[in-house]
Amino acid sequence: MLSSITSKFHYNRARHSALISHIQFILFYHFSPNRNPKPPPIPTSIPIPNLSKPSFPSNQAPTRFDCSDFQPDSVLETLNCYANDWKLALEFFNWVETQSGFQHTTQILNRIICILGKFFEFDIAWNLIERMKKKPHSLPDHTTFRVLFKRYLSAHLVKEAIDTFGKLDEYNLRDEISFSNLIDALCEYKHVIEAEELCFKRSWGNNGYGIETFGFNVEKNTKIYNMILRGWFKMEWWRKCKEFWDEMDKKGVEKDLFSYSIYMDIQCKSGKPWKAVKLYKEMKKKGIKLDAVAYNTAIRALGISEGVDVAVRLYKEMIELGCEPNVVTLNTIIKLLCENGRYREARKVFCLMTKKGCEPNIVTYHCFFMSLEKPKEILNLFDTMIESGVRPRMDTYVMLMRKFGRWGFLRPVLLVWKKMEEDRLSPDEFAYNALIDVLLQKGLVDMAKKYDEEMLAKGLSAKPRAEFRVNTDSEEYGNG
Repeated sequence: MLSSITSKFHYNRARHSALISHIQFILFYHFSPNRNPKPPPIPTSIPIPNLSKPSFPSNQAPTRFDCSDFQPDSVLETLNCYANDWKLALEFFNWVETQSGFQHTTQILNRIICILGKFFEFDIAWNLIERMKKKPHSLPDHTTFRVLFKRYLSAHLVKEAIDTFGKLDEYNLRDEISFSNLIDALCEYKHVIEAEELCFKRSWGNNGYGIETFGFNVEKNTKIYNMILRGWFKMEWWRKCKEFWDEMDKKGVEKDLFSYSIYMDIQCKSGKPWKAVKLYKEMKKKGIKLDAVAYNTAIRALGISEGVDVAVRLYKEMIELGCEPNVVTLNTIIKLLCENGRYREARKVFCLMTKKGCEPNIVTYHCFFMSLEKPKEILNLFDTMIESGVRPRMDTYVMLMRKFGRWGFLRPVLLVWKKMEEDRLSPDEFAYNALIDVLLQKGLVDMAKKYDEEMLAKGLSAKPRAEFRVNTDSEEYGNG
């Protein structure tokens, strides 16, 4: 088996070295002779190895694989590696199916739809949905269209999202769950006015869509009201949040634990944490049993308004009342301590997490990264995090590169970029822009331009930069 794998690796070793972590699939895919002959472009930031002296057995790579060679979880993981390169993701998706007769699951379909939607490739996404609905293992489900709603609305294609809901009869999915998913997606991407029109105004433009057409009664549906309240929260229209909260009372909509949790969060984020504390007391008075989410918001509010020591007291009270803290609870305490410069106590809570059965996660480390002020300390903690098995997210890399960039340090930025490549993550537009910003800050225009071109070649959005325009104008003047 090992010789077979290494021979596949040798067959075309340089095609996409950034994805070796999922070795079986990457090796099968990238080095198969049945794959499309044109290899993907190798990013300029990844060196091309010298293949003049092969160091692997030269057995011929197999021309076909058995479907047992592929597992759904590994296919998903590999697609995740291609999340910022839709062409490669789609090519891999098709290749796995045609190469071995592998049957894609609905979960895999949903992931590729998500990747395609991210790059506005909606026609291809619909073609895949039509293709997959004929196969019992990959029938589109509520999640498929929830993903599609979110991708349309993240691109602010409101009409297309609503039209998609109108097509769901064809899939036997035009029901209250899909309607809730549509409203949730509208609110998630700040199209709350349209969500209100669909729910309460009984019309939608000239399309005839509305509550009468959809046939769902949402007049006193607490879940729908909570979604819209959260939508106004996302838009940070604080006055509208207050009006909508009062309107729920006027219409007799029953407020539940989630309603209060959302509104407490609204009060915290709008700079009125003392009002969130008042809501917490109101909930207790009404006999509403608080869960960890509500306690976490109340702890945060108390920490901001009355100090971290008061927040810790509520944390202890939470435990006494039988509500088990979760990782978010402890992260909240750590963040409050870090914000107050009490790093030693924050580290004690950090050590307590494992004993409480709450393993530190990436957010735990983010609390420290945001507050620490020495590059060496941050990089050491970053290494410790990786050694502990906590995998950085893309926003982790972006946050660190931006932070080092603000301080004017180039070397730590390049170290973080290198670690990101070693982690087999494909950079997104925020990562590229963070790197390019610091390169330009240091006057490395040519190097920055290479990354800018690499970014554009992947279909990612680059920021307009005067430095590149000046550079181009100078070249044209010189040629003239």
